[in-house]
Amino acid sequence: MNKALEKYPGAIWNFSQPIEDNVGETLTGTKGSMALKIFGEDLKILEQKGEEVTAVMEGVPGMHDVKLLRDFGQPNLDLTIDRAQAARFGINVTDIQDAVQTAVGGNAVSQVLIGEQRYDVAVRYQNPYRNTARAIENVRLLSPTGERVSLAQLTKVEVKDGAYDIFREGNNRYVAITFNVRGRDLGTTVEEATKKIGEKVKLPPGYTIGLSGEYESKQRAEGTLTIVVPLTILVIFIILYTMFRSYKWALLILLNVGMARIGGLLALVMTGTYLSVSSGVGMLALFGVSVQTGVIMVEYINQLRARGHSIADSAVEGAVLRLRPILMTMLVATLGLLPAALSHEIGSDSQRPFAIVIVGGLISDLLLSIVLLPTFYAWIARDSDQLPAPEGSFETL
Repeated sequence: MNKALEKYPGAIWNFSQPIEDNVGETLTGTKGSMALKIFGEDLKILEQKGEEVTAVMEGVPGMHDVKLLRDFGQPNLDLTIDRAQAARFGINVTDIQDAVQTAVGGNAVSQVLIGEQRYDVAVRYQNPYRNTARAIENVRLLSPTGERVSLAQLTKVEVKDGAYDIFREGNNRYVAITFNVRGRDLGTTVEEATKKIGEKVKLPPGYTIGLSGEYESKQRAEGTLTIVVPLTILVIFIILYTMFRSYKWALLILLNVGMARIGGLLALVMTGTYLSVSSGVGMLALFGVSVQTGVIMVEYINQLRARGHSIADSAVEGAVLRLRPILMTMLVATLGLLPAALSHEIGSDSQRPFAIVIVGGLISDLLLSIVLLPTFYAWIARDSDQLPAPEGSFETL
């Protein structure tokens, strides 16, 4: 369809669905899920700069379906009032405007009542006297002296290209360029396009560029995550410190949380999935499982030391004996999310990155928890560490 439509120069097209149209129009105010807007006063300058921006965006890898929503191209019949001539005949501007309105558009002179329904009765000139520029020029007005004066004597009549659509946002005019991103992640593509536009397109004073749609939502979500993630880590640290009464063990478990993220990122790279808001939420969900495995391991090793085992023996035995419960915890979450991670059906685009991050993170967390966590524990542990009281019944699984 795209190749077939490219044969028609000047045509603007877009592929979408009714619901997608409604969502896109809500986000951007245009028929597209992503739009770049140039704000300013002069429509001609806006369209000129829109053409320059469109040319730059088409050269950015990953940018597709770049379309400038043109404002100009509609032929308009402009009547510019000659005030000197109007004053000469004693006719004011309002009379001239009313004459044009009555002749071409019509004016309501009465109403017809049908039950509770009201209909305006409008009168205007017949077609032969208003359907051409020549006919409109010959529309007559009656001057105070009784002389009949034509519009051609009172106005300058010209046919000019004008705007058939004027888009506004925040009481500012703008021209929109819609686009899609395919084969590349949204963030770096838009950032590269913005950088090139800033280098190659010079905007006059008072003209600005703004982005709306999915990219704007992505930026807003990332801004929220930059606040949520540190707060989450801080809350986890406070809970761990309350549990162990030691900064050392709390930081060791947080290190395990950081190692789990490595597996999530590697899973995204291996599957060719871009880092997105969905995958970022998956990272947050991964924190909880990583903390759980770290707590299981560190608490068990501390119990072994409290019962008289050496640091090295406790670390080794804790890694071996805690393998089964940690493995069971990992498998429950991994097998539950594996179908979502492998799905490519309709609607899977939002859930697949979330599941991929958790599955990859849990697999790596299992390997790292069994090997690296006990190793780091043995490195930082000291005989002077404060240990919990040994439990009465201590079973090994």
